[in-house]
Order: sequence, then structure tokens, then C-alpha cells
Amino acid sequence: MWVSRILITAENEKWALTSARAATGFAVSIIMSPAEGGIERTVPPSETPDGRPGVYIHLYHNTGFGLKDQLIRRVGQCILTCPTTAAFDGLGERAVKRLKIGGSLRYFGDGFQKKDTIGGRTVWRIPVMEGEFIVEHRFGVKLGVAGGNFLILSENAKAGLEAAEKAVEAISGQVEDVVLPFPGGICRSGSKVGSMKYKLPASTNHLYCPILKNVVAETKIPANVNNVYEIVINGLNLKAVRKAMKVGIEAAMQVPGVVKISAANFGGKLGPYKIALKSLGL
Repeated sequence: MWVSRILITAENEKWALTSARAATGFAVSIIMSPAEGGIERTVPPSETPDGRPGVYIHLYHNTGFGLKDQLIRRVGQCILTCPTTAAFDGLGERAVKRLKIGGSLRYFGDGFQKKDTIGGRTVWRIPVMEGEFIVEHRFGVKLGVAGGNFLILSENAKAGLEAAEKAVEAISGQVEDVVLPFPGGICRSGSKVGSMKYKLPASTNHLYCPILKNVVAETKIPANVNNVYEIVINGLNLKAVRKAMKVGIEAAMQVPGVVKISAANFGGKLGPYKIALKSLGL
């Protein structure tokens, strides 16, 4: 999938995160969401172009055109509108293309906008009631890796949720260049491609539904497993996704009640990458 990494800065971390959460809302799965996305990490003022606290977010889409549309909408509606924020490209030299995002949003200034530079970056200063909104002229994009995943099979929901939370905490604290697009980083409703009964792009992954282990002959659920959570990882590159999977699995395995770690396999239907769990060096 095509990905863009955005750096949101603000007067303080509270407002940078507020804007980041809004900009990555309804960005869980491209199955039904208009994009995929999430918050990568916060950054100190020393690492931002305007010397203010910042937050990196990612947005993903199947097409470059679709990603540009989502960038304009989300920067324009969720960052421009938020108190004290500014928006900058977060990919830098890793980008393979650059899209006019600030260059499109500048028209909101109705002719009063001004072109400027901050830290060697071309930006637009758009007048707003609070003061001005600063947005970089072009945002970089590249091909990223979406849908890295692992499944946590546990004896009960309490152990499963604790293990999933530990995995999310470890990934978020130790791995850069990745996001976890599902709510709180955890998916309880893993899907398979298509449907056996209806005309749907995706449906419940019945092989991993504990409630169906005595109904589905091909079930992947052991007798002592009653809960499954999925951790889905999107990243700027394969190396980062692999690292996140390893870190997350190692954290989840420390929780009593976790029976098994597995992964959803889509048989190449959703992309060219395949990460075997045994190859992670666990």
C-alpha cells in the first residue's frame, strides 16, 4: 500500500496527540475504512522543524490517488482545524514521490495565504481565526508494508487481552516506523478474504473462532483455547514490520494463559510479502 508519514506539531503534546487521533480516526482496515492509519510515536521539540512537540502518524491507501485524497481531507479537516497545530512531511528522503498537500490546502486562505520556508522546508502560512496554520507544500509518499500480523491464542479472554496489551505496549515503545491501525492496536474480529456464503470482500476468520471449534471440522483452535486476538502491523518497510512482530510476540508470550502464537495467512491474495513466524528468530 502507498503510505505517507506526517509530522504534526503543536503548542504542547496534548494538542499534537489530539490532532493525531482525529486525523487517524476511521482508518482501521481498507476493507471498509477509507484509509488505514495510526499514531507511530511522539517526538521532542529538538526533532521538529518548528521546535515544538510533535507526533508522527501514518496514512495508507491502495492507490496514490486515494492516498492524496485522504491526506487532503484529513490534514484539512483534522489538523488545520485543531488548535495550535502545524503539519510537515515526515518521510524526508525516503519518499519516492511528493504530493501537493499544503499546495492544495493553501486555497483555504482565500488569497491571503503566504509562501515561506521553515528549516529549509517550503510551507504555506494560512490565516485562521486563531492566527495561522502552517503546512508543508509537499508531502512524501512511498510503498509501505501493510497487514503484518500475529494471533494470540489463550485459555481465556483475560489472559488474551493482557497479552495483547503487553504486545501493543512493547511495539509502541520499542519500534519506530510502524503503526497498529486497529482500536488500541488490537483486533478481536480477524477476517479472511471473501466469504463462503455471501458476496463480501471479507468475512469472519471462522477457522480461528473459538466458539466454532466444535462446529468447523478444519478449526485451528486447540481444545484449551477460548480466546484469540490479532495484532495487525503496518510499516514503512518490511524490516520494521518484522521487528514489530518479534517484539510483540515476545511480550505476549510472557503472559500466563497464552497457549499458542500463530498468524493469518492470506495465500498471497493481499500482497507480495509473507513473513514466516519461525523466521523471526524467536
